[in-house]
Amino acid sequence: MLLQWPVDGPSSGNLRRDGREKLARLGEPMNSPAFFEIQADNPEQAIRFYAAVFAWQFTKVPGLPVEYWLIQAENMRGGLLKRSASPPPPQSGTNAYVCSMEVTDFDATAGAILKNGGQVAMPKFAVPGTCWQGYFLDAQGNTFGVFQVDSNAK
Repeated sequence: MLLQWPVDGPSSGNLRRDGREKLARLGEPMNSPAFFEIQADNPEQAIRFYAAVFAWQFTKVPGLPVEYWLIQAENMRGGLLKRSASPPPPQSGTNAYVCSMEVTDFDATAGAILKNGGQVAMPKFAVPGTCWQGYFLDAQGNTFGVFQVDSNAK
Protein backbone atom coordinates (compact mmCIF):
# COMPACT_ATOMS: atom_id res chain seq x y z
CA MET A 1 0.00 0.00 0.00
CA LEU A 2 1.59 3.26 -1.08
CA LEU A 3 0.18 6.53 0.19
CA GLN A 4 1.82 9.77 -0.89
CA TRP A 5 1.56 13.45 -0.18
CA PRO A 6 3.90 16.37 -0.93
CA VAL A 7 7.04 16.90 1.12
CA ASP A 8 7.98 20.49 1.89
CA GLY A 9 11.57 20.19 0.77
CA PRO A 10 14.80 18.29 1.22
CA SER A 11 15.83 16.84 4.55
CA SER A 12 17.90 19.03 6.79
CA GLY A 13 20.52 18.35 9.36
CA ASN A 14 24.30 18.20 9.18
CA LEU A 15 24.48 14.45 9.79
CA ARG A 16 22.17 13.66 6.87
CA ARG A 17 23.79 16.24 4.55
CA ASP A 18 27.32 15.03 5.39
CA GLY A 19 26.26 11.44 4.73
CA ARG A 20 24.81 12.35 1.33
CA GLU A 21 27.93 14.30 0.40
CA LYS A 22 30.15 11.33 1.34
CA LEU A 23 28.01 8.97 -0.75
CA ALA A 24 28.08 11.37 -3.70
CA ARG A 25 31.88 11.52 -3.50
CA LEU A 26 32.04 7.72 -3.51
CA GLY A 27 29.81 7.52 -6.58
CA GLU A 28 27.17 5.56 -4.65
CA PRO A 29 23.45 6.02 -5.24
CA MET A 30 21.83 8.43 -2.79
CA ASN A 31 18.82 6.40 -1.66
CA SER A 32 17.09 6.99 1.61
CA PRO A 33 13.87 5.78 3.23
CA ALA A 34 10.88 7.49 1.68
CA PHE A 35 8.09 6.16 3.90
CA PHE A 36 7.87 4.35 7.23
CA GLU A 37 5.10 2.51 9.04
CA ILE A 38 4.45 1.75 12.69
CA GLN A 39 2.26 -1.16 13.69
CA ALA A 40 0.37 -1.07 16.99
CA ASP A 41 -2.05 -3.28 18.90
CA ASN A 42 -3.65 -0.09 20.23
CA PRO A 43 -3.35 2.59 17.52
CA GLU A 44 -4.95 5.31 19.67
CA GLN A 45 -2.36 4.78 22.41
CA ALA A 46 0.48 4.84 19.85
CA ILE A 47 -0.89 8.05 18.35
CA ARG A 48 -0.99 9.70 21.79
CA PHE A 49 2.60 8.53 22.47
CA TYR A 50 4.15 9.86 19.24
CA ALA A 51 2.11 13.07 19.31
CA ALA A 52 3.31 13.77 22.88
CA VAL A 53 6.96 12.83 22.32
CA PHE A 54 7.65 14.12 18.78
CA ALA A 55 4.61 16.38 18.08
CA TRP A 56 3.65 14.25 15.06
CA GLN A 57 0.18 14.76 13.62
CA PHE A 58 -2.06 11.89 12.50
CA THR A 59 -4.90 11.79 9.95
CA LYS A 60 -7.13 8.74 9.67
CA VAL A 61 -7.53 7.52 6.08
CA PRO A 62 -11.11 6.43 5.37
CA GLY A 63 -12.09 3.66 2.99
CA LEU A 64 -9.08 1.35 3.42
CA PRO A 65 -9.40 -2.35 4.31
CA VAL A 66 -7.34 -1.71 7.49
CA GLU A 67 -7.40 1.05 10.11
CA TYR A 68 -4.72 3.44 8.84
CA TRP A 69 -3.44 6.89 9.78
CA LEU A 70 -1.02 9.08 7.84
CA ILE A 71 1.77 10.54 9.95
CA GLN A 72 2.81 14.14 9.34
CA ALA A 73 6.34 14.62 10.66
CA GLU A 74 9.04 17.08 9.68
CA ASN A 75 10.98 15.75 6.67
CA MET A 76 9.41 12.27 6.89
CA ARG A 77 6.31 10.53 5.58
CA GLY A 78 4.77 7.63 7.41
CA GLY A 79 1.75 5.68 8.43
CA LEU A 80 0.39 3.90 11.47
CA LEU A 81 -1.79 0.80 11.30
CA LYS A 82 -3.28 -1.80 13.57
CA ARG A 83 -0.84 -4.69 14.01
CA SER A 84 -1.94 -7.72 11.97
CA ALA A 85 0.15 -10.32 13.84
CA SER A 86 1.62 -10.77 17.31
CA PRO A 87 4.88 -8.92 18.01
CA PRO A 88 7.93 -10.99 18.96
CA PRO A 89 8.22 -11.77 22.68
CA PRO A 90 10.38 -9.47 24.85
CA GLN A 91 14.16 -9.94 24.67
CA SER A 92 13.88 -11.48 21.19
CA GLY A 93 15.36 -8.54 19.33
CA THR A 94 13.58 -6.71 16.58
CA ASN A 95 12.06 -8.10 13.44
CA ALA A 96 11.66 -4.76 11.69
CA TYR A 97 13.58 -1.85 10.26
CA VAL A 98 14.51 0.42 13.18
CA CYS A 99 14.38 4.16 12.52
CA SER A 100 16.12 6.82 14.61
CA MET A 101 14.81 10.36 15.06
CA GLU A 102 17.21 13.29 15.20
CA VAL A 103 16.43 15.53 18.19
CA THR A 104 17.95 18.71 19.58
CA ASP A 105 17.98 17.53 23.22
CA PHE A 106 18.46 13.80 23.82
CA ASP A 107 17.85 13.95 27.57
CA ALA A 108 14.64 15.98 27.29
CA THR A 109 13.34 13.61 24.60
CA ALA A 110 14.25 10.57 26.71
CA GLY A 111 12.31 12.11 29.59
CA ALA A 112 9.26 12.65 27.37
CA ILE A 113 9.48 9.06 26.14
CA LEU A 114 9.51 7.66 29.69
CA LYS A 115 6.77 10.05 30.84
CA ASN A 116 4.52 8.82 28.01
CA GLY A 117 4.86 5.10 28.67
CA GLY A 118 8.02 4.29 26.69
CA GLN A 119 10.97 2.29 27.97
CA VAL A 120 14.74 2.35 27.51
CA ALA A 121 15.89 -0.49 25.25
CA MET A 122 19.56 0.60 25.08
CA PRO A 123 20.77 3.52 27.21
CA LYS A 124 22.33 6.67 25.77
CA PHE A 125 25.83 6.15 24.38
CA ALA A 126 28.35 8.22 22.45
CA VAL A 127 29.14 7.66 18.80
CA PRO A 128 32.52 9.41 19.18
CA GLY A 129 32.76 12.70 17.35
CA THR A 130 29.28 12.28 15.86
CA CYS A 131 26.28 12.05 18.20
CA TRP A 132 24.58 10.70 21.29
CA GLN A 133 22.40 7.66 20.45
CA GLY A 134 19.94 5.52 22.36
CA TYR A 135 17.12 3.08 21.69
CA PHE A 136 13.66 2.92 23.21
CA LEU A 137 10.44 0.94 23.11
CA ASP A 138 7.24 2.87 22.49
CA ALA A 139 4.09 2.12 24.49
CA GLN A 140 3.28 -0.66 21.98
CA GLY A 141 6.70 -2.38 22.27
CA ASN A 142 8.10 -1.05 18.96
CA THR A 143 11.83 -0.25 18.92
CA PHE A 144 13.04 3.16 17.71
CA GLY A 145 16.20 5.21 18.09
CA VAL A 146 16.92 8.78 19.11
CA PHE A 147 20.10 10.70 18.40
CA GLN A 148 21.45 14.18 19.09
CA VAL A 149 24.21 15.42 16.79
CA ASP A 150 27.26 16.41 18.87
CA SER A 151 30.78 16.45 17.43
CA ASN A 152 32.08 16.50 21.05
CA ALA A 153 30.41 13.19 21.98
CA LYS A 154 32.95 10.84 23.58
